[in-house]
Amino acid sequence: MSNIYIQEPPTNGKILLHTTVGDLDIELWSKEAPKACRNFVQLCLEGYYEETSFHRLVKGFIVQGGDPLGDGTGGESIYGHPFKDEFHSRLRFVRRGLVAMANSGKDDNGTTYSHTIPPKTSEKLWRNCHLVTGNTLYNMLKLEDGLVDMDDKPLYPHKIISTKVLSNPFPDIEPRVLVKEKKLCLRNLKKKFRMYITLFISAL
Repeated sequence: MSNIYIQEPPTNGKILLHTTVGDLDIELWSKEAPKACRNFVQLCLEGYYEETSFHRLVKGFIVQGGDPLGDGTGGESIYGHPFKDEFHSRLRFVRRGLVAMANSGKDDNGTTYSHTIPPKTSEKLWRNCHLVTGNTLYNMLKLEDGLVDMDDKPLYPHKIISTKVLSNPFPDIEPRVLVKEKKLCLRNLKKKFRMYITLFISAL
């Protein structure tokens, strides 16, 4: 067994993402990153990630998903605001398949997350910037398939069809009933914005 896996703490909790490239099993480090994992589990229980796309793909580096707007700008955590980083000395960016929160700075975590692609990631680049929440077991490399544009946006993005919590480390979680309505509202606003932009350009 690799020393990398021996050094990592045991996982506690498991999520299944049913995607257009197959099922992704994600084991969680819920004891080491409780806020991030609670956020992820509750959003999965509520169906928040259903029909969302993997909106960013940097070949040989990362795949990002979890944004209901599909552009990396949207997504609100279950806490109603960005939550703080939870770094752990035994969770390091040293291999492929790690799941980490995607953010734009310190303590700015919401709903978007990344899957690491390379066998050996740049520990110096990632450490103390993005917190590790889990480990992808299967089909992770298939997320790298496909063409991207100059902004690392997939031309035909893979999507999450449904989510299932296989092992819940937080039995006290109660799904909120208004989440899907809020998610639908965000999508409708995005569609209207695109329509207005199209009409504006046509009028020029």
